[in-house]
Amino acid sequence: MAIPTRETSGADLLKNSTLYREFQAEREEILKHKWIESEKIGRDIGFELALTDWIVRHRSKWRKKRQAQRT
Repeated sequence: MAIPTRETSGADLLKNSTLYREFQAEREEILKHKWIESEKIGRDIGFELALTDWIVRHRSKWRKKRQAQRT
């Protein structure tokens, strides 16, 4: 059985943190949005445009839905 190192423990703590999980979930939504919007216009819109557009159009509703699911 291996003894966890500081690096392993820190990485595990990060991956298990609520903040990190929320970041990952939000990132996945942005990437989905990027793909959908890129398909609509027939070219890659880039991450920055997708991020900005998703924040303006979807983030607030998405966060409210996530919070409701946790309660």
